[in-house]
Amino acid sequence: MTARLKTFLERQAFGVCAWWGDKLNIKPEQVRLSFIYLGCITAGLHLVVYLVMAFVLQHKERIKRPFSKRSTVWEL
Repeated sequence: MTARLKTFLERQAFGVCAWWGDKLNIKPEQVRLSFIYLGCITAGLHLVVYLVMAFVLQHKERIKRPFSKRSTVWEL
C-alpha cells in the first residue's frame, strides 16, 4: 500500500524534484528531503516556490513558444 502511494505521488507531484535532481545530478529523494527541511525552517515559503516551479515546468513550452517564433525584435 505505501509503495503504491509513493509511486503515485512521485509520478503526480509535477516532476519538480526529479527535474532539479536531473539538472543538479543528484537523486530526487535528496531534493525532496531538502524541501522538507526547508519547510521546517521557512514555515511554508518553500511551498510557494515549489508551486511556482511546478507551474513553470508544466507550461514551459507555452512560455518559450511566443519568443521563439519571432524573427526580429519588431515583430509582436
